Amino acid sequence: MAVLSKIRQRSFFLIIIIALALFSFVLADVIQSGTFGAGANDVGSVNGTDIEAQQFMQNVAMIEKQGQGTSSTQALNSAWDQEVRRIILTEEFEKLGLKIGSEQLINVIKQNPNLAQNPQFLNAAGQFDENKFKESLKGIKNAPDQTQWLQWKEFEKNIERYALEQMYNTMIKSGVYTTKAEGKYLYKLENDKADFDYVTVAFSTVADDQVKVSDAEIIDFMKKSPKKYKSDNTTSVDFVLVENKPSKEDEQAMLSSIGDVKVKFDSVANVGEFVNANSDIKFDSTYVTKKDLPIDYQEELFNLPVGGVYGPYVFNGHQCISRMVAKKGNASAKASHILLAYKGAPQSTATRTKEEAQALANDLLAQAKANPGNFAMLAMTNSDDPGSKNNGGEYDNITPGQMVPQFNDFVFNNAVGTIGVVETDYGFHVIKVMDKYNAVLLGTVAQKIQPSEATIDAIYTKASQLEADANENADFAALAKKAGLEVIPATNLKGSDEYVQGVGSQREIVRWSFNKDTEIGDVRRFEVPQGFVIAKLKDRNESGLLPIDIAKQSVEPIIKNQKKAEIIKKKMSGASLEEAAKKSGATVQTATGVSLKAPVVPNIGNEPKVVGKAFGLAAGKTSEIIEGNTGMFMVRAKAVTKAPEVPSYETYITQDRSQNRSYAVSMSYIALKEKAEIKDNRANF
Repeated sequence: MAVLSKIRQRSFFLIIIIALALFSFVLADVIQSGTFGAGANDVGSVNGTDIEAQQFMQNVAMIEKQGQGTSSTQALNSAWDQEVRRIILTEEFEKLGLKIGSEQLINVIKQNPNLAQNPQFLNAAGQFDENKFKESLKGIKNAPDQTQWLQWKEFEKNIERYALEQMYNTMIKSGVYTTKAEGKYLYKLENDKADFDYVTVAFSTVADDQVKVSDAEIIDFMKKSPKKYKSDNTTSVDFVLVENKPSKEDEQAMLSSIGDVKVKFDSVANVGEFVNANSDIKFDSTYVTKKDLPIDYQEELFNLPVGGVYGPYVFNGHQCISRMVAKKGNASAKASHILLAYKGAPQSTATRTKEEAQALANDLLAQAKANPGNFAMLAMTNSDDPGSKNNGGEYDNITPGQMVPQFNDFVFNNAVGTIGVVETDYGFHVIKVMDKYNAVLLGTVAQKIQPSEATIDAIYTKASQLEADANENADFAALAKKAGLEVIPATNLKGSDEYVQGVGSQREIVRWSFNKDTEIGDVRRFEVPQGFVIAKLKDRNESGLLPIDIAKQSVEPIIKNQKKAEIIKKKMSGASLEEAAKKSGATVQTATGVSLKAPVVPNIGNEPKVVGKAFGLAAGKTSEIIEGNTGMFMVRAKAVTKAPEVPSYETYITQDRSQNRSYAVSMSYIALKEKAEIKDNRANF
């Protein structure tokens, strides 16, 4: 490549320059955040307890190793959450004086199947033997090699911590109680019913352009509920992607090289070997149906005669030539079925008898034959197969032998459109043969279209020039447009984020946007798998509240509705529902049997304020105008039907207590975390 040639010509000078640059980079890093700086080894702190970087990064490496497919950033964030939780809860354990004794530790160990069922710790009766266990520990403790002992101590520490947390959670749960009065209240909440008339004018009847909302109003609204709209510090970046992709000239240049392959491909004896020797994608001996072929070339490829060659053609970034190896009829099929299971059949929860299942199958068969187009609906409403009923009973691309023999034989031995009943071990099946597919086996030489040296040089030059121009010109969008590129916004980036919308995993861009030396308006070029990203730091949000562009999604509709409410109120003036309806153009409607637990107004939706008002009014009384979730309401109470007394409310008490205990455990930690003073330096890692 031209760039590499220039580098080689100046290699000695470049080595000196690179060495000096690396030294100055390392020195600057050391001075700013390394050995010479305070707090250099900390990832953060919780209530004054530092999270030391070396041990923390060891935990990150362990999590990444244990979690297959876990990225470094995901592991880092997981380790951070674990450390924050450990420090917060340890403080609570110490305040409460919680400790685990040796006997308690043994009991916890007994519950660990890996230890409790280990043969070396079992006695003659096959039971866990404490003496054998303790003797084994004594042996590894006194062993010359202390590796196992250190591993055990770490494991013991984790067991102890687990036991303490379980004890702590039990204490929290024990403090949660539901009284009989609360159980009775929950019963009435569900079973007391209200009937009422109402008039409503929806917020949607007022056009959005009548109620403008400013950014300042959104900020003021969030400031009234800072906890609800709390946010980590975030950044926003605008960027363009200069893709490192081949040009049209590169695609044309490859045609001649793959054309030489085509000449040989016509007459080669072993297609598989030839493909593997000449293609970037290995030979696949799978037969495929027409719909599985590249959509732009389905007809040409599927209709090739055996031995025929098609191409070259471009598909998925490759120059391709395909040869028809073989064809197969009835290779796969499409069918729909209704399973009628019965009591005792495998995996069945049905209560019907075998005879009842067969009778129902025959009845559904008659319905399906009378109206074949209704088969999907019959399957959705009657089938016992959870894997297909929501899809109208459909299974596509069924291959011979895939289904149980009776099902398989019916599908492949009958014509398309046939409907019948077969019995299998799972029950009775009403089956409709939907389609049959022929399949082909193709050998395809696919050579990836790579950008040429000239293209790579041009892309690098374009990206570098854009970076230089953007550092001198504030109008980033105009520069991008001139270069034929699109500006992509990446908003609400957090210091712990890994992914940047539009370019995937790009931790370095996130770190750069949070770096204290990066100022708003700064531009930098990054090399990414797709090519080059030229990024411009657009904004930093350090207010502790949601960024405006994110807040707009939830806050702006609320403020708009508040403004619309004032407009609608003027339309709904009147002392009665009939007057309000006449002036607003609405109608008087009726709701019956509505409960406080499910405060749903028919045809409107969830409206707890409206239903609550209906329960609170005396019969015949009319409410003032109520601001609901979907619009403005007026209500006139008709009647409230009280639920009858029952001998016991234990069901409601038990359910509420169980829910509240689980809720209390999670909410207690959330409360402690919100109260904690947490310093987070993850953006630097």
